[in-house]
Amino acid sequence: MKISTKGRYALRMLVDLAQRQNEGYIPLKDIAERQGLSKKYLEQIVPILNKSDILQTCRGFQGGYRLAKSPDKYTVGDILRITEGSLSPVACMDYESGQCQRNEHCPTLYVWQGLNRAINEYLDSITLQDILDHQNEQIIDYVI
Repeated sequence: MKISTKGRYALRMLVDLAQRQNEGYIPLKDIAERQGLSKKYLEQIVPILNKSDILQTCRGFQGGYRLAKSPDKYTVGDILRITEGSLSPVACMDYESGQCQRNEHCPTLYVWQGLNRAINEYLDSITLQDILDHQNEQIIDYVI
């Protein structure tokens, strides 16, 4: 499994918005500048996030984007599933239980099930708030 640029940039954008959740609507150009990302590329990601009700949008002079809910309500797993689709390490994990033709006779199925479970449990255990908290701990650790 490899996370695409779309997934990585969406996560960075949402972390940026989480850091500024009390500042109102944030223009996309400001996010792009701070994150060193292409505004055009972020413009392609925004509709995906809007469709999933992750963002609130305000048009006009003071317009921009903000999170629809608090950062502790968004997991990395949810965000990556929205932008990437499946997080399964192999195609047979995308099937409903029993749909794979080799399901009953596959000697390696338990390996893929375990890996799939580990990936999903790990990514679902991390929220945007956890990322902010970790970042704040890093900053505090280096202050002399």
